[in-house]
Amino acid sequence: MAKTSSTTKDAQDLFHAIWSAYSATPTNLKIIDLYVVFAVFTALLQVVYMALVGTFPFNSFLSGVLSCVGTAVLAVCLRIQVNKENKEFKDLAPERAFADFVLCNLVLHLVIMNFLG
Repeated sequence: MAKTSSTTKDAQDLFHAIWSAYSATPTNLKIIDLYVVFAVFTALLQVVYMALVGTFPFNSFLSGVLSCVGTAVLAVCLRIQVNKENKEFKDLAPERAFADFVLCNLVLHLVIMNFLG
């Protein structure tokens, strides 16, 4: 019984440490994180819907999921480039990173619209 209590306390300490470290994150990175969570949640929602209803327009299902996953990946790349603590992209302006994000999203969604047929 003592081991379970110790494990619970360790998990709570770990969660508290992670939350404390995350609260120091700048607001613009938190907004990007929220966008990534939304995109992944939307992809999962589409997968659940497909499992319940069926896969009749399979290209539409694939397009929707790939759109969400691709957008999430591009947003993670934007977060990496905008993060001030990342020394690899210190010379890259945030405006340039956002322009790259928008251009890549445009190309991604043009490919997805083409895939719909």
